[in-house]
Amino acid sequence: MFHSLSSGSKDSYASLNLMPTLAIPVYSLDGILVFGLLFVCTCAYFKKVPRLKSWLLSEKKGVWGVFYKAAVIGTRLHAAVAIACVVMAFYVLFIK
Repeated sequence: MFHSLSSGSKDSYASLNLMPTLAIPVYSLDGILVFGLLFVCTCAYFKKVPRLKSWLLSEKKGVWGVFYKAAVIGTRLHAAVAIACVVMAFYVLFIK
């Protein structure tokens, strides 16, 4: 089941194709921006729902505090976030 790669046979990294020949970027800047905008908008929506607010946005520090901070950004900067969503939607639909 396991192959010995130290032998002189054709079993090498090149023949097993373990290393990809083309580097494909895993993350793109526009994908990260879309995720960030959707995250902020979703957390701002969660802040308006009482059951979700008490469950998800109760912590203000630590890992769970990221949800609270995104909700605060979404509610305080709602005009800027809305404009950014419209611009990003235009970019994704027509330019990309």
